[in-house]
Amino acid sequence: MVLHEGFLPFYYDDSSDKIYLQISQLNQPLLFQTSLPYGVGSNDIGLDRGQLGETRLVQFERHGNKILLKQLNTKYRAQTDSQAEKNSIDQAFADSVIAGFTVVARQGDTLIVDYTAYLLSDVHGVSLRLKQREQGSFQADVARSAVYLPRSKAFEKNTELEALITFGGSNPGGFLQDVAPDPTSISVHMHHSFIALPEAGYQPREYHPYSGFWKGRFFDYATAIGAPLEQRFITRHRLQKQDIDARVSKPVEPIIYYLDPGIPEPVMSALKDGASWWNQAFAAIGYEQAFQVKVLPEDADPMDVRYNIIQWVHRATRGWSYGSSVVDPRTGEIIKGHVTLGSLRVRQDYLIALGLTSPFGNEAKNDDVTKAQRAMALDRIRQLSAHEVGHTLGLAHNFAASEDGRESVMDYPHPMLTLNNGKISLANAYDKGMGKWDLHAIAYGYQDYADKPAREAGLQAQIEATRNAGLGFKTDFDTRSSSGPSANGHMWENGSDPLKAFDNITRIRQHALNNMGLDSLPAKASLSALEDALVPVYLLHRYQLEAVAKQVGGMVYEYERKGDYPTAKGQQAVAAGIQKQAIKQLLQATSAEFLRLPDNLVQLIPPTAYGDDVTREQFNGRMGLALDPVSAAASAANFAFSLLLDAERLNRLSWQAAAKRDLPGINALTTRILEQHWYSEPKADYGLHKRLRLVALNALFTAVQQPELAPEARTEIQAALHKFTQWLEEDSKLLEAPVLHNQLMEYWETGNWPGSFTVKPLPPGSPI
Repeated sequence: MVLHEGFLPFYYDDSSDKIYLQISQLNQPLLFQTSLPYGVGSNDIGLDRGQLGETRLVQFERHGNKILLKQLNTKYRAQTDSQAEKNSIDQAFADSVIAGFTVVARQGDTLIVDYTAYLLSDVHGVSLRLKQREQGSFQADVARSAVYLPRSKAFEKNTELEALITFGGSNPGGFLQDVAPDPTSISVHMHHSFIALPEAGYQPREYHPYSGFWKGRFFDYATAIGAPLEQRFITRHRLQKQDIDARVSKPVEPIIYYLDPGIPEPVMSALKDGASWWNQAFAAIGYEQAFQVKVLPEDADPMDVRYNIIQWVHRATRGWSYGSSVVDPRTGEIIKGHVTLGSLRVRQDYLIALGLTSPFGNEAKNDDVTKAQRAMALDRIRQLSAHEVGHTLGLAHNFAASEDGRESVMDYPHPMLTLNNGKISLANAYDKGMGKWDLHAIAYGYQDYADKPAREAGLQAQIEATRNAGLGFKTDFDTRSSSGPSANGHMWENGSDPLKAFDNITRIRQHALNNMGLDSLPAKASLSALEDALVPVYLLHRYQLEAVAKQVGGMVYEYERKGDYPTAKGQQAVAAGIQKQAIKQLLQATSAEFLRLPDNLVQLIPPTAYGDDVTREQFNGRMGLALDPVSAAASAANFAFSLLLDAERLNRLSWQAAAKRDLPGINALTTRILEQHWYSEPKADYGLHKRLRLVALNALFTAVQQPELAPEARTEIQAALHKFTQWLEEDSKLLEAPVLHNQLMEYWETGNWPGSFTVKPLPPGSPI
């Protein structure tokens, strides 16, 4: 056998394709990390190349001829000198033995175990993920799996092992069929990393809800009665200055991120540029070249924990990018940052830019008609690179940053667009460099202090200075749900005033629609390909509309702690005038005038050309292969109604209106919907109004049947629907009035609405 010396030495036997671990230190904690170097290639399945698994604190324990690999419980601890107290915690909360081995050889205190079976097992949970995604029933097949020796190596402080693992299965789902040559046989790679614990000297930094960092935590049962059990800390890299007293100092060791060498130009340069912005933030706190970006050396393994990686990951469809980390669960110290950037994101922004500007009218005069559009797409992935690297530095999202003037790369940015002289300008679509919030977060997490008193004073001063500057902070918990109460902190939107921003995006959307046509297509493209460019432009308002919806029943608050202000701010309802204007804009987005497509554009788009693909990025319709502008409008209108009539929002609206009379109530809201779509003659029809009023009525019945809707809110909607029933019976001249009246009478008698129908779903939205 061939011996590989290193942190955890191993032997490889090529006659049997087996890996044997040499274990000489028992009951000694170390870090264990699993990952997926080769993925499946489907965003919907979510098994990406380079995906990290859980970081675990483990140790090898011997019991007779058995060696057990035990994952230690780091969530519950007793930080005390009393061994008895520590034992009581160890015995109270379970550990987890994750693997067991039989000793096959021994010399003194050195033991040899056959690690092969565990290396070839499904440690990443691939079979479970495929089952959860309804992609079939699969399990690892050892006969079609093998040790992958080129990426199995031992170093001084880490040992890396890898295997090619094949999953055999049946009844593969559509996502698998799209990406695998034989969807009943899925071969991926899995990687195991054994990592020495970091050297002593790292100082965990306390968590603050306004710091901008993710929270790590454990529960310390040795704290005094009056002290909190939960101990909080932030996740961050180890970084120290060589000269703590100097105004500017080099770091003891810089933070270096390595770019995937498989990234093509000009994307490679754009990603390097965006990631490098972080050095601005470190320079602002007195570091010299503390953050560096390089290309990964040819002989390096991206899964090696010694390298922070920015990886370019391909999938069959566009999807999320993300930043993950290998983190010491004891302290929050980041050992390795691993960024996954989806390669199709740049193409999505390019497509949006083309649809907005329709640049191909000058094709014969200028060979570089899409220069501005390509520049916008590259600016987007510069920002994306900085954003995901930020996560691997420990930073959380800040979805309120766009309301302060694009002050953080940790927001989800929508392109900022302007109309100049009758043309849509992309020049300022995406910001560049660090924002004020990013500078604050890095200062909180990475400024070096001489001692504990200096650190406590410095961190408090940093929080106060940034809060006094008026910078907002809202992250996922408050903002990712479209029904959440927070009136600020929105994804994919711009501006401090969401209502003004909606009016602006509406003007740009309509201008782009009016100008779409043959100039939106490059030479020799199928006319049916116009639909691909049309979809993101037609739905350009969808994200800003979510920000508008959050004003209805919305609340203004921040992550406030006792003593942050002389008088506590607490929470306040959004002002009545803003809520009423928001309702007006939401209903505007359900109108035929807003949702119509220009006739000349509809006439230009034939069914999908033979040889082209019908994809989920196109509209879902009811007219067969033909573009269905009615169903497109219905889907967009239903999206607006789903935001406005969400149960949580309606419950807040009901409570707020009862407490403060000038705030809009649910009965009035329901009546406004019925007035716009039923009681009043439509201002314009465009062949859409009949469907849209049925969508509106269907949305109200969907809302009233939500299980989470408060009973008083349900009664208010029903009261408005009862008046609608009387109107149909007594005043309506509509042809369909008798049918609808009969359906409503059945609803009042049985509680079932027979007129229910399913609106076609919108094409995918996020991410852009």
